[in-house]
Amino acid sequence: MRIAITGATGNVGSALLHRLVADSDHELVGVVRRVPDTTHEPYDAVRWVSADLTDPACTSVLQDAFSRADAVVHLAWGFQPSHDLDHLEELGVGGTGRVLEAVAAAGVPHLVHMSSVGAYSPKRDDRPVDESWPTGGVTSSPYSRHKVAAERLLDDHQRSHSTRVARLRPGIIGQGAAGSALLRYGVPAAIPAAVLGHIPVLPLDRRLEVPMVHADDVADAIVRVVDRQAGGAFNLAADPPVTVPHIARALGARHVQVPFHVLRGAASLSWHVRLQQVDPGWVDLGYSVPLLDTTRAREELGWSPSVGGVEVLEETLAGMRNRSARRTPVLRPRTVPGMLGRALRRGPVSERHEP
Repeated sequence: MRIAITGATGNVGSALLHRLVADSDHELVGVVRRVPDTTHEPYDAVRWVSADLTDPACTSVLQDAFSRADAVVHLAWGFQPSHDLDHLEELGVGGTGRVLEAVAAAGVPHLVHMSSVGAYSPKRDDRPVDESWPTGGVTSSPYSRHKVAAERLLDDHQRSHSTRVARLRPGIIGQGAAGSALLRYGVPAAIPAAVLGHIPVLPLDRRLEVPMVHADDVADAIVRVVDRQAGGAFNLAADPPVTVPHIARALGARHVQVPFHVLRGAASLSWHVRLQQVDPGWVDLGYSVPLLDTTRAREELGWSPSVGGVEVLEETLAGMRNRSARRTPVLRPRTVPGMLGRALRRGPVSERHEP
């Protein structure tokens, strides 16, 4: 089977490549902005195509990459620069539109799109929701708004094309190997990873409860969707959902109750004055996303997570403390001198286009 994958060197993309290369029955095309070192597995088994999804001219490159593909798996997305929302929208929403245009032009029969729990409308209670829950998003979160806009593009595409479209809506995706990338996205350049092992208190509102899932389990779901040529939406999450006590225990910290409005205000102020690079919409999203009912994925795909939600959290935090990495530009090792030097040359992560 010929499978083209956008964002093939990221958190989920790398996990998916390891899984597909192990199967050895596929012809793989990786579509990325920065091609990885192809002298190492699994990247040596992939035909690489460089394309910047923010560039309208990339459509012809995508069409060539998707030629004769049995399926396209669209994973490419951006989390930084958080102070350049136009760029993030051009990548996530505009890029999805260009992928859809190329899918149609190349006559690809099957598209697997990586959506998110962030596309769902805010929860009313703690009962898990299935795939019929409204996808109105959390309007104060740019990430959520862009995920919703991408889903509307999928709706439009399905009304006018015969492509079978699958939408995966996972909870927060973690794995140890993404540790360095997550540090770059979320932790200021001057702060070493070792600080995560010495956090005395955790100031959060105790109401936080979020679904998590391991990148390997998301990769497994993608393979099952592709093999079955499945369409429609699939929630992906592992039990139990992660709560504040779980986070405090994993960090070895003591929880201090801080009301949501205080937490949100502190996040907003520190982001606006450039003390940290995570926009306050992520706080809104964390306290708004519903828990996920994964019955459809279990029954129709035969999928079940191999790693529990708390284990995903613990592995991800350990990866951050250890600066775990893989041999790709996205998941490269993170060092404080390297981060500071890059910030001096090209600006902080929250403002430059290559975090």
